Amino acid sequence: MSRILRFLEEEKKCPHCEQKMSCCEAPPIHIGDGLGWGAEVLFICLNDNCSVFLNGWKTIEKRYGHHASYRYMELPESKEKNYMMVGNADAFKASVINKEELLAQNERHQRQKEMKAALQTCVADQNIEPVLFLLLDEGAGKESRGKAADCIVPLNNLDCIDPLRNHNFKDPALQQKVNSSLAQLLKKNFKKECPHCMEIIKAQAVKCKHCREDV
Repeated sequence: MSRILRFLEEEKKCPHCEQKMSCCEAPPIHIGDGLGWGAEVLFICLNDNCSVFLNGWKTIEKRYGHHASYRYMELPESKEKNYMMVGNADAFKASVINKEELLAQNERHQRQKEMKAALQTCVADQNIEPVLFLLLDEGAGKESRGKAADCIVPLNNLDCIDPLRNHNFKDPALQQKVNSSLAQLLKKNFKKECPHCMEIIKAQAVKCKHCREDV
C-alpha cells in the first residue's frame, strides 16, 4: 500500500492531449499477451476527447474489424509509451484510485496493527481499548478478533458490555463467543442483565431499579 501511495504523488500528463492522467488499479492480466503488467497501478489517459481515444475507433475497425479504441498509458516511474485497447468509454474509469479512500484505508490498517500489538498486554495493562477496537472492526481479521474475545473475562471490565451488545456481528461464531464471554463476565461480578431493559443489575435483584419491572 505504501508503494501505491508513493505512486499517487507522481503526476503524469498525456502527451497527446496534455490532460492529467489517472492513476488506476492495474488489471491482473495483460490484455495483449496474457502476462502481468509488472506494476500495481497504471497511469491512463481517460480523457474522452484525447486524439488517441477519438481516432482509435476507426483505426481498430479498419485493422481488426472490432468495435474498440485505445487509451494512452504509462507505467509508474517510467516514460515508456503504451497504448491499451478498450472496448468502451467507461473502461478503467471505475478503477481510478481514490487517494483519500486509500489514505483512510492505510490509517485503519496501521491502527489495526497497533491494536493487535496492544492486545498482547491488554489484561496486564487493564486496557480495554484494543479489545473493543478489534471486536467492533469487522475487517480486523478472524484470528485477532477471536483473541480479543478471549480477553473479555480476564479484563473484568463491565464497560465493554454495552458496545458489544449493540454491535451487529457478521460472524455468528464470534457473536456466540462474545455472548458467552459476556455471560461469564456478568456472573463473575455477581450481575445480570434485566430481560426488559437490558440494563445491568445485581444478580440477586427481583426488581429492576431502572425500568421497575419484576425480574
